[in-house]
Amino acid sequence: MDHSRITTLGQLKQAGYTSRTIKEELRENLIARLRKKETVFAGIWGYEETVIPDLERAILAGHDVNLLGLRGQAKTRLARLMVHLLDEYVPVIEGSELNDDPLAPFSRFGVDKVKELGDNTPVTWLHRDERYSEKLATPDVSIADLIGDVDPIKAATLKLPYSDERVIHFGLIPRSNRSIFVINELPDLQARIQVALFNILQEGDIQIRGFKLRMPLDIQFVFTANPEDYTNRGSIVTPLKDRIDSQIITHYPKTLDIGKRITQQEARLKAVQRETVSVNEIAKDLVEQIAFEARKSEYVDAKSGVSARLTISAYENLVAAAERRSIINNEKHVHIRISDFIGVVPAITGKVELVYEGEQEGPGIVAQNLVGKALRSQFLNYFPDPDKYRKQKEKSPYKKIANWFGDGNTVDLLHDSSQADFEQKLKAIPGLLDLVNEFHKDQDAVLKLFLMEFALHGLAEYSLISKHNLTAGLQFKDLLSSMFTLPRPGQEEDEDDDEASGGKF
Repeated sequence: MDHSRITTLGQLKQAGYTSRTIKEELRENLIARLRKKETVFAGIWGYEETVIPDLERAILAGHDVNLLGLRGQAKTRLARLMVHLLDEYVPVIEGSELNDDPLAPFSRFGVDKVKELGDNTPVTWLHRDERYSEKLATPDVSIADLIGDVDPIKAATLKLPYSDERVIHFGLIPRSNRSIFVINELPDLQARIQVALFNILQEGDIQIRGFKLRMPLDIQFVFTANPEDYTNRGSIVTPLKDRIDSQIITHYPKTLDIGKRITQQEARLKAVQRETVSVNEIAKDLVEQIAFEARKSEYVDAKSGVSARLTISAYENLVAAAERRSIINNEKHVHIRISDFIGVVPAITGKVELVYEGEQEGPGIVAQNLVGKALRSQFLNYFPDPDKYRKQKEKSPYKKIANWFGDGNTVDLLHDSSQADFEQKLKAIPGLLDLVNEFHKDQDAVLKLFLMEFALHGLAEYSLISKHNLTAGLQFKDLLSSMFTLPRPGQEEDEDDDEASGGKF
């Protein structure tokens, strides 16, 4: 149907147009997409066998939906993608604020317009992108905002009595007729406002200030909620939960690969950053591992969750740290280093809710610990477990490295050191390159250098050597000697003489 040629109700009838409710649109268009084996919710990863099938079943059943899950679980993204299941264009009576269907008007304006003009009633077409409304539930949201209220200014301007329904100013929900309407963070909506949704969900009509209106609204409702909100800030009143047909539980990525796919899709990197900085797969795994460690950390509030936005921001900061290093050293192209992970700490501190013990430690220390735990976990994917050689030190592949540090040697790796200086310091450590060649002999020189630094950090996390924070970098030395190192007389221990931090980044 060529909608551009249809401008009146009469032309719409001649074209054979048949009205459908929005739930019928969603259902029938979903069936068509499924039969063609097309991806329905593009860009959503990790939900292919869990959340998406549940949502598709709810659409087929014609249900209003509540997406229940912790922050950063793509709840709003799912709701917005439902727009693609709507018809590209639908006809509405021109000038109707309630998107009246020309074939079945229900507002006072729509009914009067069709009664007055008949088949000459002007028709305009609404694109599906305009058929999506979203409201963040906050305590100050009122019934007038959502449903509507009497507008005294309109009554005075039009010289109408308050008994005339034309004095009503409709709220967001009536004006979202024939659209998808989303309320985010539903538990934050005051209970008395939630009660106002009962009739809309069950009977599809509204009541405003005692007006006896029967408005069969045609709306697909989608709600989002965080289970933490049920106890901390508010709750969904029981009768409202009863009227929401399907509640679908979302979740975080279950594997590193899914997490990486999400991060790489969502990270907002500049073209020049992609050209300047090369990021290997190990570094990408480490970024995702930080989130996995945070979700099981005793310092992080599990009920609050750890958003996928943490890894996205962390990855952006990681690349930015390497880019800054390239600018300082006037290097046209750089590769990610473990030392660049100092840049991800600010991305962590603002995105995790700490329990009491975590607050005592401090957000910065907790963030460094999470990076350290990620290094420790991923280390075993590339090198033997150091704990297996605690009682067999002579057979340990790390013996030569540990002995060199045991002889009193130290290495300072500064965050912004040039490539030449960085490479020279790593290669000066006896046994470090041999270790990498033993287990990764087929890798290129760039990745071997990364693995050498990775091995150094891993040995510190497993307490074979010690790692200290410097003002502008890290210092590696023997574990025992660092335990007995005292500050120089008259000098307080500062960043440059920090105590051993085998579990810290």
